[in-house]
Formats: sequence, structure tokens, C-alpha cells
Amino acid sequence: MDILLGLQWGDEGKGKIVDFLAPKYEVVARFQGGPNAGHTLNFDGIKHVLHQIPSGIFHPTIKNIIGNGVVLDLVTLKRELLALENVNVFPKNSLFISKKAHLILPTHRLLDAAYETLKGDKKIGSTLRGISPAYTDKMRREGIRVGDLFDVHFADKYNEAKKRHLDILHYLHYPCDNLKELELDFFEAVEFVKNYQTCNSEYLINEEISKGKKVLAEGAQGSLLDIDFGSYPFVTSSNTTVAGACTGLGVSPRRVGEVFGIFKAYCTRVGSGPFPTELHDRVGEIIRQLGAEFGATTGRPRRCGWLDIPALRYAVMLNGVTQLFMMKTDVLNSFEEIKVCTHYELPNGELTTEVPYDFAQTPVKPVYQTLKGWKCKLKNLQDFDRLPEALHNYIQFIESQLHVPITLVSYSPDRKDTLMKGNW
Repeated sequence: MDILLGLQWGDEGKGKIVDFLAPKYEVVARFQGGPNAGHTLNFDGIKHVLHQIPSGIFHPTIKNIIGNGVVLDLVTLKRELLALENVNVFPKNSLFISKKAHLILPTHRLLDAAYETLKGDKKIGSTLRGISPAYTDKMRREGIRVGDLFDVHFADKYNEAKKRHLDILHYLHYPCDNLKELELDFFEAVEFVKNYQTCNSEYLINEEISKGKKVLAEGAQGSLLDIDFGSYPFVTSSNTTVAGACTGLGVSPRRVGEVFGIFKAYCTRVGSGPFPTELHDRVGEIIRQLGAEFGATTGRPRRCGWLDIPALRYAVMLNGVTQLFMMKTDVLNSFEEIKVCTHYELPNGELTTEVPYDFAQTPVKPVYQTLKGWKCKLKNLQDFDRLPEALHNYIQFIESQLHVPITLVSYSPDRKDTLMKGNW
């Protein structure tokens, strides 16, 4: 099983690359996260955004698995499935949903909003999709799973969870006026999704691997949002690293092959939290506009900044990355000079290449090295050796810092504008 995941704060372009690589695989599986993910794919002049469905869904011969590590919003899933039908993609035979995946209930969404409101100016920047409360119930051993939808006692389980959540919401004085509307959508989605295939996904994926089938595990968010190793507490509620792929799919670490780490040629972040290389000036706004840096899920403008090598090196280490994929290279086409952060300066003046334990509380100052920009449009690229010299130097500099080869460069949102190095 190969694994593809983001090395920054999410939004690296994973959807495009999974779709691009998908023809080389027989199975594509999502292993964590929920509808807070927004994997954008552009081809045939159409933009597609997938929140929970694996990005291999546009290839009818591929089995697409929603793994046990995902928290599933059935309303969003129904909407995605109907959107696929509108473009003549009918995934009833190619989509498999783990019975062990936990459900996001209507009251989880209300709890998410209530908790975020309670934080005041200390907001994390939640997408308010109910993901954190759903993972909380999972860890408290009080969650409802996809397999429970077929249980004769499902209504009882749902009502118990609902009562528990409402007690909390009433205590927090949070209004629940729209609950009936949310429930109407939820139960319609329940009946809709029950027509799709559910399975013991851990058996399915291991059987496929044992048959010699090629499996690609697709991560959501980014490594710097990992619940254990990210910029806590400004993180997501799941393990976004390679370890999360094993537990989120039920696959042994011994069966992991290549680890593809995706990063942008610069950095972005949505919501609150530390961002050492963030640009609050005209340059940051130029990157935002050129890169169309607005959230695929929320529409929020993303914070933009220069590439951060210490953070990237940290993510490479955590995941055991074997190949690097550089995305949105074209966004930097017009810059005379490009800065790259190589070190952090700590408050005491000491230089470090390590990400601090208390990253969210330690105000590090980025130390930059300036590289020459390539100042040209990138189009119809066929060969790494024919890249503009300055871009080639940029790639070599990053490789020298991370000691991992960059084997793929993306230079537009379209799937065809992707340059690969070597033979795959």
C-alpha cells in the first residue's frame, strides 16, 4: 500500500494528484478526516470538489474505500453522490463504506458551533462540520457507526446520543431551533446512503493487497494539523500522518510501500494557529490571488507565506516520505526573488531547525534564504531537464534541505499539467 498525504497545513492539492495517479492503482482509500476536507480536481474544463469520497471515484474500474478512520456526514455524502450522478459518474459498484466509520449526527454540528462560540477570541478555526464532537464521542465509546444504520435498535441509539448532546447544548444555552431541519436532511440521507455498499473495510483492503492489487491511501488535511504532532491546539481531530493510514484502514505498517508527500511551492493555512512565514503584505495578497487561495470547503481566504523548510523537514521525518510532489509551482512564476525559510530564530536569539514543542506559544522568527525566481510561464512541460534554470535550482535547493527527491511538479490545476520524473 502506498500512501499520499499533505506535508503542510492542508490544501496542498492532494485531490488532483490522487486523480492523476489513480490509473496506476486498483484501490483508493480515504483513511481519516471528514467533510472538512475539500479535495479539488480539475479536468475537461470542470471543477470537482470531493469532501469524503476518495479521489479515485472518476475511474470506474477502481475500488474506492471510505475507511474506518473517517467520520462521515451522510448529508454531505448524499450531496456528493448526487453531484457525481450529474456528471454521469455512478459509483454504486465502485464505492465501499466501512461499517466501522463513525457518523456525524445533526447534534454534533450544533455542538461544534457551541464549543467554538464558547472559545470567543481563542477560536481554533473549526469548519463547524461536527467533526471534533464526532471524534470525541468515538473516543468516549459513545459513537454511532455506519453499521448501526442497519441495526433494529438504531433509533434508540440515535435518540440516546441526541439526548446526551441536547443536555450539553441546553447547559451552554446554545439555540437548537434548526435541529428539526437538520434531522430531516439527516434521515433522508440515511435512507439514501443505505443503498450503497457497506463492508468490513479492513478485510476488503487486506484481501486486495494479498491479491497483489495496488492500493493508494489518501489522506485529508495536512501533517502539521495532526492531533499529536501538529501545532496543537490548532489542529484537526485525527492523525493525518502515515500512522493514521494504518489505524484508519486496518493495514499493518509492514504493508506500507511508497510514501508520497505533497507540498506547495509556498505555504498556506486556513483558520487560527502559528504560521512563521505568513506574509501580511502585498506579496501575500498576490500569492493568494494568483493561487486562488480560498477554502474549497468553507470559502475562507487562506493565509499565505513563503516555504517553511523546518516545518516541511519535520513532516518528512514523521511520515518517512520517500518521494516529494511540489504543487502550484506556477503561482510563483512572476516573482523576481523567492524566499525560503531555512531556520527559526527563538525569542532568546538562538537559531534552530526544529519545530518547537509549544509551537503555538513560541513566537519564532523565520530566517530566510533568497533564491532567484524563474520569471516565465510554465506550459507544456515534458522533461525535468528542460525546466527553467531558476526553477531547477529551486527544486535542487529544497531537495538538498530535505534529502528526499522531488519526483513530481504540478504547474496548473489541470490534471494534464503535471510533470513526473523518471519512469513509474
